[in-house]
Amino acid sequence: MGSVEPAAAFRLEPFAYAEARALMEALGLAEPVAVTLVRRGYRTVEAARAFLEASERHDPFAFEGMAEIVERLRAATAAGRRITVHGDYDVDGVCATAILVRALRELGADCDWYIPDRLGDGYGLSAEGVRRLAARGTSLLLTADCGIGAAAEVAAARAAGLEVIVTDHHQPGPELPGCPILHPLVSSYPCPDLCATGVAYKLACALAGGEREADLDLVALATVADIVPLRGENRALVRAGLRVARRARRPGLRALMASAGVTPETLDEGDLAFRLAPRINASGRLYRADAGVELMLTPDEGRAAAIAAELERANRERREAEDAVLEAAERARRELPPALAGAPALVLAGEGWHPGVVGIVASRLAERHRAPAVLLGIEPGGRARGSARGVPGFDLLAALDACAEHLARYGGHRAAAGLEIEAGRIDAFREAFVAHAAAALGDAGAAPEPIDAVVGGESLGLEVAEQLERLAPFGHGNPEVRLLVPSARLRDVRPMGEGERHARFLLQSGSRTALGVAFGRSGEVEAAAGEPRDVSLRLEVNRWNGTLAPRVVLGSLYEPDPGPRPAREAEPPSPEEALARVEAELRAPLGAWPPPPPPGFDPAREVVERRRGSGVALVAALLSSGEPVLIVTADALRRRELVERAAVPARFGGGQVLIASGRLADVPAMAAGAIIASGGALLCDWAALERTPGLAVSFPHVVLIDPPAFAHQEALALAGEGYVHRAWGDAEAELALRVHDAEWPTRDSLAFLYRELSRAGPCGNASAASAALAGGGQYPRSPEVAGRALRVLVELGIARWDGSGSGEVLRVVSSKGAELERSAAFAAYRARHEEGRRFLTSRRQPS
Repeated sequence: MGSVEPAAAFRLEPFAYAEARALMEALGLAEPVAVTLVRRGYRTVEAARAFLEASERHDPFAFEGMAEIVERLRAATAAGRRITVHGDYDVDGVCATAILVRALRELGADCDWYIPDRLGDGYGLSAEGVRRLAARGTSLLLTADCGIGAAAEVAAARAAGLEVIVTDHHQPGPELPGCPILHPLVSSYPCPDLCATGVAYKLACALAGGEREADLDLVALATVADIVPLRGENRALVRAGLRVARRARRPGLRALMASAGVTPETLDEGDLAFRLAPRINASGRLYRADAGVELMLTPDEGRAAAIAAELERANRERREAEDAVLEAAERARRELPPALAGAPALVLAGEGWHPGVVGIVASRLAERHRAPAVLLGIEPGGRARGSARGVPGFDLLAALDACAEHLARYGGHRAAAGLEIEAGRIDAFREAFVAHAAAALGDAGAAPEPIDAVVGGESLGLEVAEQLERLAPFGHGNPEVRLLVPSARLRDVRPMGEGERHARFLLQSGSRTALGVAFGRSGEVEAAAGEPRDVSLRLEVNRWNGTLAPRVVLGSLYEPDPGPRPAREAEPPSPEEALARVEAELRAPLGAWPPPPPPGFDPAREVVERRRGSGVALVAALLSSGEPVLIVTADALRRRELVERAAVPARFGGGQVLIASGRLADVPAMAAGAIIASGGALLCDWAALERTPGLAVSFPHVVLIDPPAFAHQEALALAGEGYVHRAWGDAEAELALRVHDAEWPTRDSLAFLYRELSRAGPCGNASAASAALAGGGQYPRSPEVAGRALRVLVELGIARWDGSGSGEVLRVVSSKGAELERSAAFAAYRARHEEGRRFLTSRRQPS
């Protein structure tokens, strides 16, 4: 994740909130974890439980043809024939080779291995490689991580007298080799996404007649390194393999971890991908690939340490070569025409680019530019070889299939591939590849950043961080969980690390803060400090010196909207309507309190307590589900920034937005229906809800930002089916108390209305009377509030209506002080005022 992103560069998939609640209750999950699971397709308790347990395993003999291959290998072993495992020079090929060699030798086989030279031999089986193996006495050739696309080479091997068995996982071509094949797709295995080491492991288990737990460390390493989807059995194998690897019983892996500075007990998939795998790859990229096989097979501690040191040196050289190619590739990108430099896919080529690092650089470019990337090193003689890396939602192999006429050779899978091309065809290939990517990805290019859950600061604690670890291992097909905190602020930014490139900061959301880090982005974070932004992040458990603490790792910073997005609000009442509502208050029986519930009222909602959280984040999170939300506040006009700036519905996937207030006309049923149909938000206040008591019924979510002043108001929010979310804290309770105080007559408010009516003079028409009663200012009195105060003044003889019908005149008739207690209305209103204050006090957040 890089610089500050435009406002709409994240994606929130709709989800069913009820499904998330079911996971929370059945599995004891925090809401962000449950929402993540539902968004990722684990929508039932059974599916989520199975994912969390990561125990999916299949019988090795679920491979079609496994029994025949086991029989052939056992027969060759019994006959004393030489078996050669032909691997590949990347991590997957190295680990697959090591597993098969070890398994066959344990059976008593005469077994060696052969890893082709990346620069001299290229990828996979070759005619020259077959000749070499035949000359050195190989009788049975067993491939690992190659061979599925080598029908001609397999035929040549058989013609030379070699028996051949292919184990591979790459995409098969139109012609299959004429030999027994073990391949998750071709052999109809239940987990079609196994890497080559996963295939080799299953063969080793079949040969041994049971599980070979000691080899799972290599399965985990290769599965993560080869960027195959971490779903189903792959995920189970990696999780089990990490447990084995943390015990560090393999001398070679123990030496490699020591060389890389990895602590075995805390080893995770990130260590496999970014610290161990590059060191194994480095040897194959620059020198001899079989060093990795020897490392994983040797029982000798000293030899393991020596090989690990050799790989460490190669890795340092690899990083230098990688930096040089990355710089050259970025320069080549800038030199392209603007339409190609900013295209939805990149094809870059250059002379002298080391073929051993183009894959790594392609991966970095794809992540940096969020576009599929192809990197080609042009060799003397006019041929180019390179690697391609994809982005989420893009089938890289399908793209190469579409451009096959331009390529000499290619192979791989959805996320990664290798290819060869004549240098003269690079421009035509680029044009075709970019066109295919544009059609596949659309005008927007790579998909915006997917967000798993919208959260507030209250969800950034240790419990949630530890629960998120249950979703690991992370990688292709199961990416790290990405959370979004809306309207957050970065505070107390402190540079750290070499050259002060990194930064520590506090992330503030509502009243909560969380400690965070940003790697390589100190200046960017400092520049963004203090301003409200939507922030994506990863929440992790930071383990340091025996302590555990939650920590957020900064993802993207999204620019705030340049200004508020004004929401549509209900119409102001007409003067005639306003006066009719005032007169209704004047005639209302004082003893009819509290108001009776509406007909058919059923308070059936589930109450969700959120009174220690961020109301902004809650509203944004619920809107991101695609389900409509009714937001109830003490004063909708005072709270309008919630839907106009802080949690704008359109920003989080919500639909239309409407503001309703007791100061305004009632919300028509059609307007509320449009909000519900669009998955939008209706922001109202308790006064508006009292006037339209059935308003909540059709909304699946009712969010109480501010507490109600009376029990009957809260009951209205419970009407209907769905959820009522109590989201207020002490600050919201204080605001609700101030609003409540302003809604009931007091000596001061009555004196203020008296002065206003005196200044207005006799009001002989509806417009003048309603304006005088509403008063001026940003927040005028509602007709009901004005009616209560006027009722007291009329009872005390201070004001009156003269005339009747259209000839009525509102006037002040006395300026003498009056004993307010003589007014029955004042006594009733004072009792209600005190009742409301007591109820609001009881609704404060417990300390």
